[in-house]
Amino acid sequence: METIQLNIRGMTCNGCVNNVKNVLQKTPGVAGVEVSLEQNRATVTYDPVKASPAQFKAAVEDAGFDVV
Repeated sequence: METIQLNIRGMTCNGCVNNVKNVLQKTPGVAGVEVSLEQNRATVTYDPVKASPAQFKAAVEDAGFDVV
């Protein structure tokens, strides 16, 4: 397992946090997700054989947020 932190722009409330968390958790290979509104950051634990940071970025951006 590997862990990556994504800096996310555009989250303004707990609903946003839940949206980001849900889209990341639906990505195959993701074992765990923590999202912080205060830090504008998502921490993703994943299996690098099944998932990649590019997939996480695409999922978050498709949900309407920016990964910076």
